Amino acid sequence: MSVKEALGKLVLGRDLSRVEARAAMRSLVDGEATPSQIAGFAIALRMKGETPDEIAGLAEVMREAATRVDAGANVVDVVGTGGDGAGTFNISTVSALVL
Repeated sequence: MSVKEALGKLVLGRDLSRVEARAAMRSLVDGEATPSQIAGFAIALRMKGETPDEIAGLAEVMREAATRVDAGANVVDVVGTGGDGAGTFNISTVSALVL
């Protein structure tokens, strides 16, 4: 399914199957969509409301396309969101310097 076909379904409020979501995301990842189509796809999907099948299909393609990094055994992840709205103090940068 092309991004254009997926957009057609989404603007009508129809859900994409997992397979259709995968195909549409594959088109995006492969550079086959214009910036306007990418924006339209994201907006239409959000306005309709994402289904678990759509999210799963999109995520599968993103994971397949992601660059894998072999970080080795002695690596610590100290990333923080910094914008979670929980009122917490972000110490991830300082943690990285200490470690």
